[in-house]
Amino acid sequence: METCGMNFIKYLLFIFNMVFAISGLGIIIAGGLVLSDVSDFNHFTTSDLLGPPIVLIVAGTIVFIIAFLGCFGAIRESYKMLLAFAGLLLVIFILELAVGIAAAVYKADFDDTLKKSLKYAMTNYTESTAEHVAWDRLQKKFKCCGIEKPNDWNIPPAPWPDSCCWDGPAEKDVVKADNYCETKQLGNFVYSTGCFQKLKTKIESNTKVLIGVGIGIAFVEVVGIVLACWLAYTIKKEGGTNHK
Repeated sequence: METCGMNFIKYLLFIFNMVFAISGLGIIIAGGLVLSDVSDFNHFTTSDLLGPPIVLIVAGTIVFIIAFLGCFGAIRESYKMLLAFAGLLLVIFILELAVGIAAAVYKADFDDTLKKSLKYAMTNYTESTAEHVAWDRLQKKFKCCGIEKPNDWNIPPAPWPDSCCWDGPAEKDVVKADNYCETKQLGNFVYSTGCFQKLKTKIESNTKVLIGVGIGIAFVEVVGIVLACWLAYTIKKEGGTNHK
């Protein structure tokens, strides 16, 4: 016969897993949005930057699936299924912890790596190259020019990239262009700020989102592990009918 305590834990775990399944969808969406944003400038970054959002999407998918295992195990009062559920949560928790540590280690060399990547792409900025497309996309999206400043493009003697030219009204981050932009009818201004700091700020903003989501889901996972183990222990102790 079931006790009130077992019923309470069982339905508490069931409700928790419904919330857990919804949080899994939230993780997938957050990871997808960050990955989509990162993909716009992944030419200048390494796979280390793409790793965390991909891991988050995978973790969210697994969370969504195993939440139903937790629900089923709770309702059926299955000792083994509850232990399997707790074990899977623990694996995901360790995986997220490992990704967090790897991201922290990578961050120490992030500035130098990003600058080197930008410089390398700049030296290969010629027509019909991937670097040409990547730099133009970056400068247009972030309204920037060069790495630290527009003159990083060695102006003169080389002309400004078309994507450095601004054809709108005067703004805070633009300066009067030289004849190149005006001659090609690309506007009267050129972006005055470099792309490194803007790109770094954007990546750090995405990182904060991933960290926040990761911490939140890690807390939920710990609660799920405790509840599952508690119910499994109660079932074993009271000799539940589905203790197999």
